[in-house]
Amino acid sequence: MTNKKPAKTGNSASPQTNRAQKSRPQNNRAQNSRTLNNRAQSSHTQKSNAAASGSSLMPLLLVMIFLAGLIGAAQQHMLPYGIAGMYLTLSLLTFIAYAIDKSAAKRGKWRTKESTLHLLALMGGWPGALFAQNVLRHKSVKASFRNVFWLTVVANLAVLGYGIKTGAVDMFI
Repeated sequence: MTNKKPAKTGNSASPQTNRAQKSRPQNNRAQNSRTLNNRAQSSHTQKSNAAASGSSLMPLLLVMIFLAGLIGAAQQHMLPYGIAGMYLTLSLLTFIAYAIDKSAAKRGKWRTKESTLHLLALMGGWPGALFAQNVLRHKSVKASFRNVFWLTVVANLAVLGYGIKTGAVDMFI
């Protein structure tokens, strides 16, 4: 009677254990899928809650007040009409750029670069960008994008304020 040991194959588990191990990746994939679905639902719920809570009304109100102020300042000859027209035109173009990017994102097509959207905002299209972010619910969650966006708004308003203070905007008359 000889005690022969089975050849080691690197796995000393029983066939039942092997079956359990083979099924684990499937269970992990199912678990990962559930986790991703839960995250997506949570993100969707957060977006819905933000929209339902009325938090999107403040930026829209800011846009309306700013544009009305520009038009009013132009009517009172405090600001050239060209400046108000520039903001309105760039805002419309920026809104369209966001809409195109949103559509491309939904269809999995080529996207507009974030730097292009920021450049449009910096040039004066930020009211349209802010309106698009809230109405289209596009680019409204990504924190890094929002931070750079608000920097472009501040920079644009600083240049506008400097232009008004120094009289540089008068060259647009």
